[in-house]
Order: sequence, then structure tokens, then C-alpha cells
Amino acid sequence: MTLPYSLTEPAGAALPLVVDSPHSGLLHAETLPLAAPPEALLSGWDAYVDQLFAHAPRVGGTLLCADFPRWLVDVNRARDDIDPDLIDGAMPYEVRPTDKSGRGMGVLRRLALPGVPVYAATLSPHMAEYLLKTYYDPYHAALSGLLAQRHARWGAVWHLDCHSMKSRGNAMNVDNGAARPDFVVSNGDGSTCSAAFIELVAECLRSLGYKVAINWPYKGAQLIRAYADPAQRRHSLQIEINRALYMDEATLAQHAGFAVLRGHLDELLEHIAAHIHTELRR
Repeated sequence: MTLPYSLTEPAGAALPLVVDSPHSGLLHAETLPLAAPPEALLSGWDAYVDQLFAHAPRVGGTLLCADFPRWLVDVNRARDDIDPDLIDGAMPYEVRPTDKSGRGMGVLRRLALPGVPVYAATLSPHMAEYLLKTYYDPYHAALSGLLAQRHARWGAVWHLDCHSMKSRGNAMNVDNGAARPDFVVSNGDGSTCSAAFIELVAECLRSLGYKVAINWPYKGAQLIRAYADPAQRRHSLQIEINRALYMDEATLAQHAGFAVLRGHLDELLEHIAAHIHTELRR
């Protein structure tokens, strides 16, 4: 079986640092009744985020990247966050739709953009479960396994869950119409990593000249909430990057800002690695 993700191990001495990019993939083999045009589907793509954090293995981190697109399966949602209106029949278990699926952004996306449905027809329960077993389950098994292995070895683990965001919120977002900062860093209002760690990341980015918001308009979703436990030294942090910093949002092409941002994120990863070395000596 071909795994639906790419994994890059540390290039040298390993650290208990896991960096994941869950929305930077584009590959899938399914034939589905799509209604949304390609440009609408690509609007949810965290373009080039895997490349922006490619330095992680060089500082001792492990880099996990989804190969499949977010519109197909969004691993940053709970597995049962399914919009029942998207399914033709009942799933083999109780679904628990949240406000995310209500706005078209559940684990199986209903909307690509406001008013633009992903699918021309509902999905069968069999197809829905097939997609989850094929894409969602292996990705979560990989991430949870990496975090558990590193925590078992070092007694601590740090996890960066990395995303990009539109420069302005739309009608599917809680900040509809609002201009966004350069970065949003999130820890579920303090529940997924220590205050010291989120402040270290935010201050490093600010020192590089960026505007940084904390826990708004994003608080962090399933990937940081599922496996974090700061009291047990399991720290997970979500990072959202404003796409306008490094790409043309209309053409999806990288611009000159990409190299600058990539260099700054290399610095951030070096700073985080130094912090982890310090914490492990305590």
C-alpha cells in the first residue's frame, strides 16, 4: 500500500521536534463527482508550506507532509466532523458535525469557496469511509506515532502544525472580510502548549519584522488538540502564514518574498531547536 504522506527524517542528530504540513498535497487517485472548478479547489491549498519548512530535518526535526489535497480529506478536523447533508445515507457510526462542517469545512469538505460546492452529488457512506480510511487514518497514525516515539525517548516533544491562510477572510471564516496579520500562532487558548513556547515563537517572528496574532482568527484545530498535553511536556502549536508574504494569491505562483520568508523560517526553526536543547538539559 502506498502511504498518503511524505516523511523526512532528521539529517543529523535527532531532536524531539515534529513538523507537519497537512494541507500542502495535491495528489489523489479517486474519481469523484466534482462540481468545483480546479481554481476553487486550489483555494484551500496550503501552497508550498512543505517547502517553507523543509529546513526542519537539518535542525534535528522530522517533517511529515500530506500528499493528498485538503478538499478531499481534511485531517485537521475530527474524524466524525461530517456534514450529514454531504452523505447519501447513514454512516456506520454517529457523526458529530461542528460549526466547521456547518460552514462547509468538515473532514470531508462540502464547499470549496462560499457558494461553490465541492461535489455535484452526495457521497455514499462507503465512499466517505473509504476516503477516511485511505487518507485520514494513515496520516493521523503517522503523526501520533512520531509524537509518541519521541516523547517516549526524550520525555518531551514539540510539534509544529503548519498552514497558510488567505490574506483576507471570506464568508466561510469567522473573520469575513478582515485583513489578516503576517502570522497567526495558536495553542487552543493555552491548552496545547506552554505559554513560554508560544511566546518564544511569536517573539522570534516579531523580531524578524512580522505582525503576529495569537489565537485569532485561528485557535488551532484537531492536529494540535488530539495529541497535546503540556503538563506531560507534549507541546503542539499551529502556525498560519499569510500567503501574500510569499505568493501571488491569484496565480498561485511564488514571488520574491518566498526566498526571504524561507530564510526567516529557517531562523525560526534554528531558534526552536536551541530552545529544545535548553529544555532537554533541565
